[in-house]
Amino acid sequence: MAAIITQINPILQIFDVIPIQTDNDVTWSEHLSQALTQLPELIHHLGLPQSMIKHGKQAHQAFRLFVPRPYLSRIEYANPTDPLLIQVLPSTHEMLAITGYSKDPLEEADHNPQKAIVHKYKRRLLVITTGSCAVNCRYCFRRHFPYADNQLAQAEWDSVIDYLAAHPDINEVILSGGDPLMMKDALLADKVRKLEALPQIKRLRIHSRLPVVIPQRVCQDMLNWINASHLDIIMVWHINHANEVDEQVTHAAQRLKQSGVTLLNQGVLLRGVNDTIEAQVNLSEAVFKAGIIPYYMFTLDPVEGAAHFDISIEEAQRLMGKVAAELPGYLVPRLAKEIPGRAAKTVLAPILDSST
Repeated sequence: MAAIITQINPILQIFDVIPIQTDNDVTWSEHLSQALTQLPELIHHLGLPQSMIKHGKQAHQAFRLFVPRPYLSRIEYANPTDPLLIQVLPSTHEMLAITGYSKDPLEEADHNPQKAIVHKYKRRLLVITTGSCAVNCRYCFRRHFPYADNQLAQAEWDSVIDYLAAHPDINEVILSGGDPLMMKDALLADKVRKLEALPQIKRLRIHSRLPVVIPQRVCQDMLNWINASHLDIIMVWHINHANEVDEQVTHAAQRLKQSGVTLLNQGVLLRGVNDTIEAQVNLSEAVFKAGIIPYYMFTLDPVEGAAHFDISIEEAQRLMGKVAAELPGYLVPRLAKEIPGRAAKTVLAPILDSST
């Protein structure tokens, strides 16, 4: 029987061996093509009860499941309450109509002056670059966003440049989505070069979950356009639980830091995922160890289909008060809520327990 090794080396010249691919050999786009998209497949792969297929079937039809294998590998086998699983598993709870939860919880339609642009805050402009993501999170506040009406063809990017030129007070551009890193690096590099041509632009911020879900996304092509840019580049990652941070995610973060990228993390406070002191403390410790600064912990945006993830504001404040008693200040993310119509995000003060 032939031996199996994980990389090609001089032994191949002597022995009859069969090289196999490792995770590092699979490109990020290949991981996307191999993602799990069927609920029965996910249930079978993780050894979960078959009844969970029926429980999530309708929700899956309304908002399809999409889970790449690098993320799947971090989910505990046969554990229906795994915090990573809960974030991606369709549930019948999503189909309940709950008062106060809407398709546009942040009222972004009111700040959508032209195709693909969301302009809510002074000096900052958000651009919807793509409607696709590397994973479909069940609590996503844009799960109902009209991406079809906001998709920019490559040739239409000039409309964004024209808008920026007409608003010289804007000095920071935020690439969002979907996930902006779903675009190929050649397209991203072209867009960045056009932004760099505007003298007012100082910073480029990229909001992404892709390097967490598929760490291989941080590839040499990405680092090349990052290293070539004179803009200050900030990547805001979305990590909700310490179990999402493995060695590959840490390696990806370190590569970006070495290229001068500022890495921040913003999470969402989710019932059953990270709504305990232990989960929050472990999350902050994990992201900081990986080289990422804990930045924001948002309360849930009240999007239709995600009410079962929500906790009350007071409960969130008391939880973060207990977290603040456990950690130094630089490891405590700011508890915040985005309230439509306000000039900035609303920071919520932790409620400190006087007995601690």
